[in-house]
Amino acid sequence: MSGASRAPTGTESVFDPAAFERDFWKNADKRKTWDEIVPGELRRTFPVTLTGEAIQRLARSVGDLNPLYFDEDYAAQSPWCGLIAPPSIHIMLMFACTPDDDWMRTPGTINAGQSWFYHVPARPGDTVRMVARALDRFIRKERLFVVHDNVFYNQAGEVICSGRGWTIRPR
Repeated sequence: MSGASRAPTGTESVFDPAAFERDFWKNADKRKTWDEIVPGELRRTFPVTLTGEAIQRLARSVGDLNPLYFDEDYAAQSPWCGLIAPPSIHIMLMFACTPDDDWMRTPGTINAGQSWFYHVPARPGDTVRMVARALDRFIRKERLFVVHDNVFYNQAGEVICSGRGWTIRPR
């Protein structure tokens, strides 16, 4: 799916970390079980607009005080020509762009590995959308695995980052 081919849905929201639902048990009964996850089926997502506050809150929470995330004058003189988000922003965006009944939020899910590729940095004011799906699911040594991919686009259709992950799902 091309990043530039989807028009905005009109359902964009500004990401507010303070309002983010942290109860991952909420709506757990509405999430797809491993048996219901269909490889190739797109997950329901919605675009969010990043704020400088959200970017800086993430950076502080992981102990990354790089001036590229905080100091506009410094960032303006950098090769990036302005403030950017840390590469790890994709973790926050994965949850910010999905509803609280998304199967990726299922309590008991174990991250079994992931690979990420970074293309252009996310910036304050970017409206980010995520295209995500399961690619495969299989059983190995009685464990339920799902292989999935996620691609994050900015409002210009540029890929911010793309990744593939493997999770072990609860029964």
